[in-house]
Amino acid sequence: MNLSDKIAAPLAAALAARGYETLTPVQAAMLADDALGSDLLVSAQTGSGKTVAFGIALAPVLLDGADRFGRADRPLALAIAPTRELAMQVRRELEWLYRETGARFASCIGGMPMRGEVRALDDGAHIVVGTPGRLRDHITRGSLDMSALRAVVLDEADEMLDLGFREDLEFILDAAPEERRTLLFSATVAPAIAKLAKRYQRDARRIELKGESDQHGDITYHLMPVSAAERDHAVINTLLYFDSANTIIFCQTRDAVRHLAARLHNRGFSVVALSGELTQGERTNALQAMRDGRARVCVATDVAARGIDLPNLDLVIHADMPTNPETLLHRSGRTGRAGRKGTAVVIAPQHRRRTAERVLKTAKVNALFMAPPSADAILERDRERMLADPVFIEPVEADDNEMIAALLERHSPEQIAAAWLKRERASRPVPEEVMGVHQPAPRAALGERPDTRFTNGVWFALSLGRRNRAEPRWILPIICKAGGVTKKAVGSIRILEHETRFEIDADKAEAYAAALERGEALEKGATIHRFEGDPAAGEEMRPERARPKAHRKGKAPDGAKPADGKWAKKPGGFAKGKKFKPGKKNKP
Repeated sequence: MNLSDKIAAPLAAALAARGYETLTPVQAAMLADDALGSDLLVSAQTGSGKTVAFGIALAPVLLDGADRFGRADRPLALAIAPTRELAMQVRRELEWLYRETGARFASCIGGMPMRGEVRALDDGAHIVVGTPGRLRDHITRGSLDMSALRAVVLDEADEMLDLGFREDLEFILDAAPEERRTLLFSATVAPAIAKLAKRYQRDARRIELKGESDQHGDITYHLMPVSAAERDHAVINTLLYFDSANTIIFCQTRDAVRHLAARLHNRGFSVVALSGELTQGERTNALQAMRDGRARVCVATDVAARGIDLPNLDLVIHADMPTNPETLLHRSGRTGRAGRKGTAVVIAPQHRRRTAERVLKTAKVNALFMAPPSADAILERDRERMLADPVFIEPVEADDNEMIAALLERHSPEQIAAAWLKRERASRPVPEEVMGVHQPAPRAALGERPDTRFTNGVWFALSLGRRNRAEPRWILPIICKAGGVTKKAVGSIRILEHETRFEIDADKAEAYAAALERGEALEKGATIHRFEGDPAAGEEMRPERARPKAHRKGKAPDGAKPADGKWAKKPGGFAKGKKFKPGKKNKP
């Protein structure tokens, strides 16, 4: 929606100066005829432009037809936010939006000096922004006079209830005048939110905008499976590959934040850390370093990152995998905000890849498979960036002509270019060598085994199948031992009634076949041969079954491998119907 003539003139001028040409859906909804002057219950997600939206909505009741505020005797509006960072962000947004109105602001934020806040309130403020606990303290002390309030805004009310601020919110709202406008913003309208709205709002208009997954249409998701030991290397290479202006990396715990931040700092990245153990001053300094360009990477826990809004944040890395869709969307919502494009990379340990896929699917997010960027791919991207560096098309300053002539006199153009190239490369961390991850073939549904892992694998057949209660847990070691390979060289495994067909990486296949001819590692009674033809032909493949309970207790199913590595035999096959006795040879 284009900028509307329904917006107060000073605010419209501020929006135009800021480069706004259109309004976001939540901002446009504030200007609907039935929304003007009404209490509002709004479902809107982080990054949708909520602060500007309620700033637009409050202007008519606060300015009352004027273009500028009069004397600031008592506060006219109160905005409540769940965290210190979000409260400070709300104040910054409202300050530029209301700059032409002469509005005076005051903050009441936990963790900040109380004396300065009391002085700001005594000097007079039209709009007060704060967190629930500190606002209650000021009301109790008498330093915050609520008697002239015309409007109250609850931003991210669901988070405030989740963080245990219900009693503080009720205290504040009970202390506010009954004749006021109340705007309540929440990502979801849970029963607790609906109850709060019913008690403190009057005939509120319900505004429900598109859901979080739709809001994330400007975010490109990537799923990056890695081995657990290479998580840090994958993070480093991802940072170097995308080379984002600002990046936030999420970890689950404070210890994980400290570890990864230290690792990145040692590798030459300009990095700051955010976790619950930091003081408010340390948190403020860390965020300011990101805003003014002294740092480009922020490593944070979920709680510490609530409500923060960093400029030019183009990349979000989930170094520790999100455990639920809500966490995934909330983290990723730090980028792709208000029309900007963003990228979110979910780094998942290989053994938890299916869990990551389920979280992404539940969140209704389509993620592209992405292998950890290789050192060669990063160096190629660096080459492209250096060749396209804007410095080469900038006009030459007249003051530099003398120095340029001196350089060309003393050094050849090749030497000058080589020196610049060396300096550029020295300023960037060196990429890590990360092992590639095979992308499995598409599956009809989660839980099915892919038909192939290798595009050019060679198939072999083992003379053990479902008839012998074969299962991958004890068949895979036999396959590896027989050909002297690791499990990484084994692709798909098809367990059929009378045999098991499996795939070996083409690079290992010839050596595997040669080891089979020697026959040194095969168990008695078991044979392996190269399989020719369609590995799916002959018998239908069944899904892998869970490990039998008896097997977990030390008893193997009929025909399984005993502890001493020997096989019980009888004419025509392996022993049937006999219990496995650990450490003893089975007999027919």
